[in-house]
Amino acid sequence: MIVVAIIAIIASVALPRMAAARLSANESAAIATMRALMSAQAQFQSSSAVDSDGDGTGEYGCFAELAGVVPLRVTVAGAPAAGVAGVDELDPAILSAPFGIVQGSQTTRSGYIFQIYLPDAAAAPLAEDATGGFAATFPDANNCEYMWCCYAWPIQAGQTGNRVFFVNHGTEVLQNVNRGPAPYSGAAGGPAGDAAYSVANDIGSDVGLNGASVDAQVWVPVQ
Repeated sequence: MIVVAIIAIIASVALPRMAAARLSANESAAIATMRALMSAQAQFQSSSAVDSDGDGTGEYGCFAELAGVVPLRVTVAGAPAAGVAGVDELDPAILSAPFGIVQGSQTTRSGYIFQIYLPDAAAAPLAEDATGGFAATFPDANNCEYMWCCYAWPIQAGQTGNRVFFVNHGTEVLQNVNRGPAPYSGAAGGPAGDAAYSVANDIGSDVGLNGASVDAQVWVPVQ
């Protein structure tokens, strides 16, 4: 009985520490992923892998395009169109194939959900198709030359991560502590595409730092 009691005591101390360590590791991995995504988007845009209006200037991409698992957008008569499967995928891909596993316009990794938004003609955020890429409704070619953003939030707040992260075309990785009665959590509970911005439905606007955002959360740079 004494041995059992000792084991129980050790477990009561060790398990919360293990959970906290896993949560911290997930957050660190999410930050690293967001920084890697910044580099991937810069490489993708500068290579003109997508130039859907044929003006010679590259555009930013979504997860499934960056991972090479769906056809890239192409230009037809100067307008965006869907590429051909088996012909127009990015090769070599910039991101690893698991990033291209998109469900509900989102991809998951190490306890976090990630979602990229590209701009429409009014610079409002447009998510990629539910299973990845763009097959019918396309982001605006001109705005995609300059704008994109991505959010990362926990699959289960408090269990797989706490903080929420954001990055776009003009900022380092930002975070908010994601506390309160309704934290961002799960596939149906993530930030809206304009959440971290200062102007609703405009991902070309400035980021709303220190509580000046659309979602009124305190977004600050990751230290």
